[in-house]
Amino acid sequence: MDTHSLTVFMAVAENQSFSGAAERLYLTQPAVSKRIAQLEQQLGTRLFDRVGRRIRLTEAGQALLPRARQVLLDLEDMGRAISNLTGQVSGTLRIGTSHHIGLHRLPPVLRRFSREYPEVRLDIHFIDSEEAWEAVLHGDLEMGVVTLPPQPDPRLQSLVVWDDPLVFMAAPEHPLACEARLELETFTRYSAILPSPVTFTRRIVESLFQDRKLHLNISMSTNYLETIHMMASIGLGWSVLPETMLDDSVVRLNVDTELPVRRLGVVTHPGRSRSNAAGAFLEILSGVD
Repeated sequence: MDTHSLTVFMAVAENQSFSGAAERLYLTQPAVSKRIAQLEQQLGTRLFDRVGRRIRLTEAGQALLPRARQVLLDLEDMGRAISNLTGQVSGTLRIGTSHHIGLHRLPPVLRRFSREYPEVRLDIHFIDSEEAWEAVLHGDLEMGVVTLPPQPDPRLQSLVVWDDPLVFMAAPEHPLACEARLELETFTRYSAILPSPVTFTRRIVESLFQDRKLHLNISMSTNYLETIHMMASIGLGWSVLPETMLDDSVVRLNVDTELPVRRLGVVTHPGRSRSNAAGAFLEILSGVD
């Protein structure tokens, strides 16, 4: 059994498709099918059931999946540790970050890093912070630059890079914009536009209202903060967004309750070797204002 066969198996399992795995690995579909057939022959059992156009893991495939992932992660970690001995900053650095952080916080960091370390290939995945967090936990990404969870999670190491204060905001013509001072209860009478329930930002806002036994009236939700800002600016509801998004199209709403501070930072896995490239990236991040 070779590691390439395990890599192909993982790709098929994650894509639930032979063609999808082939595209991801830059192989032909017959080459992928051949690798899986060889692996099944070596193990003496089927790993996938073909149901129409879809495939799914058999019981044996489900048993192999976490073991194959761990083997590949251990090999990658071993290669990274050995490569680090040279002291050279090169190779591929896989990072996950949210669209908002990628647009508003990372450009100067990426510019400096790419100029100082041209031998590093940046593989940046623009995904939700929560998805990036999970990808780092499972070893699919080496680091995530994300909105940090409201409560610390010891499974990952985290470094706060930016405080990102949240503010209540709405369109200038919204009824709430006319009030000099607002109580939280007043917000429950109007539609809110907030990030989806799985996001860390949504948890921060919901906990604020739940602590006072208040129920939010949420009319729409999306994970794209820029879209929420647009919908709030045209009067479709109030929202809670980073203070940096205040502009002429929205106004800050004066609330009698202080919002918890949202923190942005970087997460890495404590149990895996850190590449020289990741160390250099962290050094730049730690010096950011």
